[in-house]
Amino acid sequence: MLDVLTDADYELFRKVIYDESGITFSATNRSILDSRIKEMLRKKNLNTPQEYYELISKDPEEMKIMLDAVTTNLTRFFRNQPHFDSFVNYVIPHVIENKKTSSDHTIKIWSAGCSTGEEPYTIAMIMKEICPPDFNFHITASDISLKSIMTAQQGFYPEARVDGVPENYLSKYFTKVDGGYQIKDEIKKTIHFDYHNLKNDSGARNLDVVFCRNVLIYFDEPAQLAVINHFYDAMGPKSYLYIGHSESLFGMKTNFEFIKTEWACFYGKGVSK
Repeated sequence: MLDVLTDADYELFRKVIYDESGITFSATNRSILDSRIKEMLRKKNLNTPQEYYELISKDPEEMKIMLDAVTTNLTRFFRNQPHFDSFVNYVIPHVIENKKTSSDHTIKIWSAGCSTGEEPYTIAMIMKEICPPDFNFHITASDISLKSIMTAQQGFYPEARVDGVPENYLSKYFTKVDGGYQIKDEIKKTIHFDYHNLKNDSGARNLDVVFCRNVLIYFDEPAQLAVINHFYDAMGPKSYLYIGHSESLFGMKTNFEFIKTEWACFYGKGVSK
């Protein structure tokens, strides 16, 4: 049984993962890559890392499965509450005000790196509460992990996973079932879940709000800038970007504006008066 990847094997997988996704593995998280590759060898009944490398090189679907296996999917409902406080009290009111004079009354939101769905479902529940009757909203949620997307689409969460959901939201937007809670269809239908590699342009345009939190930390600086530029292209003329509270665009050459509110800090495109 393989103990750890050799330096040559590690470099081979580190490079292909970076080339395919922009995700960076360094010496500090090498052990994660070691364990994930070992697990994939076991599942595929292969003997050497070289055999597995040949497999993913020849089969694009196997490459997706490998990228899924090496990514970390950690999330929860209402994660970083100050972000959602600023979303309710600042961002959405400004988006609505900017759209009042146009014929487009659909608020378009992207949850990039949505993992198992807690973030987009949180956004959807909030929007159900605050969206004016003459407006509607649509959320696109994407991830590089097909397994996570499938979990998100099902919308079922064990009881421990809904910890942190306010009681009024839990009773209104979830159905209690054996073993946990099921998101109601009225929330599920507001979200389109899709596979997307952030290294590529999504093709989306005129988005009003983009959430990409705790994802950029897995990229090096060139890959971060490429992702941020894709977001800028996808966003509308007056729009807003949320990244993780430990992430920053400081020192990065972008056209985004830093916005500090009493609730949280985030970024804007074309929103300066």
